[in-house]
Order: sequence, then C-alpha cells, then structure tokens
Amino acid sequence: SRINKYRDYYHWWPAEKGKPPFRPGSFEVDGSGWRFDSLTNAYYLHYFSFKQPDLNWENPKLRKEMFDMMNFWFDKGVDGFRMDVIPFISKDTSFPVITQKDIDTKYHGDWSQYLASGPHLHDYLKEMDSQVLSRHNVMSVAEGAGVTSATAHNFVDEDRKELNMLYHFEGVNLGYLPGKFKQMSPKGYSLLEFKNIYSKWDGIFAEKGWGTIYLGNHDQPRMVTRWGNDAPQFREPSSKMLTTFLMTMRATPYYYFGDELGMNNIKFSKIEDYRDIESINMYQQIKNKNGDLKEFLEAQKIGARDNGRTPFQWDSSANAGFSNATPWLSVNPNYKTVNVAIEEKEPNSPLNYFKKVVKLRKDNPVLVYGKYDLLDRDNPKIYAYTRTLGDEKILVMLNFSKDTVNWNYPSLKSVNKTLLLSNYTDGSDVGDFVLLPYGALVYKLD
Repeated sequence: SRINKYRDYYHWWPAEKGKPPFRPGSFEVDGSGWRFDSLTNAYYLHYFSFKQPDLNWENPKLRKEMFDMMNFWFDKGVDGFRMDVIPFISKDTSFPVITQKDIDTKYHGDWSQYLASGPHLHDYLKEMDSQVLSRHNVMSVAEGAGVTSATAHNFVDEDRKELNMLYHFEGVNLGYLPGKFKQMSPKGYSLLEFKNIYSKWDGIFAEKGWGTIYLGNHDQPRMVTRWGNDAPQFREPSSKMLTTFLMTMRATPYYYFGDELGMNNIKFSKIEDYRDIESINMYQQIKNKNGDLKEFLEAQKIGARDNGRTPFQWDSSANAGFSNATPWLSVNPNYKTVNVAIEEKEPNSPLNYFKKVVKLRKDNPVLVYGKYDLLDRDNPKIYAYTRTLGDEKILVMLNFSKDTVNWNYPSLKSVNKTLLLSNYTDGSDVGDFVLLPYGALVYKLD
C-alpha cells in the first residue's frame, strides 16, 4: 500500500501524474526503467530488472539500514565489498524530463553517465565511509558504470574519503559496433585502441589513487574468446598471454574464475539455452521489431554474459564435477580436457602458468608499484611496456596476433636481459624478441 512503512525505501511515480519521464531499464523488453504496480496505482523505478527495484538512497532510514547491514558483515570478518553500479544510487527525485538529445549533448550519448551524476552521490559515499568503511580494516571497490577518466578521482582519491578502487568499462566495451547490441566488428578490436585505453587509465592513477584491471567477470564473456583466440591451437597460448598482461600491469588485477584454466565461451546456438535476462529480453525486443534474430544469436556467441557463467570445470566427471544436480547452465563440452584435475598434473597448463605469473608478481614489487612506460605504441600486433622501480626494470612483450613476430626495437636489443617468463616452454630458444603466436615474454633488464 502507499502507506506501507517501507514505501519510501523505493522510488515511486503516482499514476495520477501521468506516465513518468523516461528512464532506461537495461533488461526490459520495452526498454523502460519504470513498471506499473496496479495494486497501488503507481510506477516504481528499476534501472535493471523489474525484479530489482532501485532503492531510495535519498531516504536516511534506507541509508541507515544499508550501513547497518554492511557493519553486520564486517563485524563477522568480511574483508570488503564490491559495490554493484554504486554510482547510480543518487537520483534527482523530481525526475525531470531527459531526452536522448540531452544525453547526446551532455553525456556523449551514454545514459550511464547521466545515471552516475546524481546530486548527492558523493555525499552518500562519504557518509558510508564515516559510518562504515573507516571503522573497519576493509577494502571497497566500485563497479564504475558511468564513470569516466575525468570523474574517476572523485571516487577513489584518498583525501575524498569515499572508496578505494573502481573499475571502468572503457576497455571491455572496445570492439563492439555502435548501435548494435554487443556485436563485434568484423575486424575485431583494435590493439592500438586497446593499448591507448589501458595506458590512459594507468596514467590517470600514476600520481594518486589506485587503478584496477580486468578482462572478464560475471558480466562479460570469457576472456580468451573475447580478447584472445579460442581456436584449439591458440586457446592455451592466448589465455596465458592475457594472464601475463593482467598480472604485469600497475593496477589491482581482478581475475575471473575459470580464466586460469583457459575456459572459453560455450557459444549457445539457441535462445532456449540462455538463462540471462539480458540475452532473453533483448532477443524478444529484436523479435518485436522484426530484427535479424540470426545475427543477434551469432553475436551472442561472443558477447553474451552467460558465456562466462557456465559451471566451473573441476574434472571430467558428470557436470565437470561441479554438481550432482542439473546445473543452471549447460557445462562447456570441452570440460573433459579443460579442467582442474588435468591441468594440475600438466606442468605447462594454463592453470600452472597462472600460478607462476602470480608468484612472479608477488616476488617482484616492480610489477606492482613500478612506473609503466608503453613502447612501440603504433605496433598493431605487439603490446610492449616496461615497469621501473628504482634500479629495477622489467620488460613485458605480448603478441596479440596469430603470427610469429620478430619485434624490432633496437634500443633494447643491446641491453643485458634475463628471461623471467615465457608462455611457450621453448620461448627462450626461439630468439630474443621473437614472439610466437600469442606469445608472452617477460625479461629483467640489467
């Protein structure tokens, strides 16, 4: 009812005022972020699923409930929170009319930038810090939807007393065609743009604040399919190469379970195989508009979130050892050869390579804190950079192509160097600065 004591824990628009001004609902067939409640003759706001109504952070009682909940878990020993779309918590509750022209003009066509610009967002984050975060030895990381390189420091600078880290979307959105739903360009993504994005974000936090880096999570397809090459002959080397990238950059790496095995997209061919409402409702939306469903399903083989949500592959038993019950999603058919039990026994498996790279990062503070310098920016196949801390310098060379590349960088070829890591077992014998397909070489420079 309208007099329920929890009514103001949510955002409502009474129907007697007419239809509410448009706000996007990311997962709805009609694209609207409002849903009509016939029981109370009002619309409630949900930026995502209608089963996920947005909480009204403008209500101090709601904020206290949230802070009490956080303190409850921190008192039990939880080490931190990853905060889903936290930039969207504050709303202008007058809900002014916002047109697509407004979004195009003020926010570069990106609704998320508008949604992340609520009037009291930073007030609430500071309040969260004073009431919760500062009282515990914990970490906080924000999903930075709508956050740009120009606004990132407003969230994570230490002197602002808000959050510790956030992760951006500029990198993971690279390569999709404009105006299409997660449809990759036929040319794939540009390594030059990839390098520019990650170099830019390194620079943003070079002097203050701290960055994050990731190539996969529960909202993304599998890393090796999206950014490497999951063809049988390239899946393992490209998986290892991407792992090397994540673990040698100046930022906290967020690494998604299964990527250490080289798990790849399952690539469902039928909409009935999907469980994610993003895929299911977008399919229906395209169908309602008489759009190209075949094109959509083909694109989903690369971009769908369910690709990253298939059961973890423990061994070659039924359901990959994940469960005796029928799993929510089908298991990737390659589970009999890509699983923990097999890879633990194979010295050169992606899993054991992952362990080596993690150890390398832990043993070498230069890979954590060292200055980052991009080399050969315009090379379309090689991503190379150095990390420098005091007298220590490490060179990282990554081949993002299926070709063998003899990287020509004369100023470094005469430098004394020690090979620390190669993602090919015979990498040290191929020749200095020769990178095999999806090769990764890490050198210590003397």
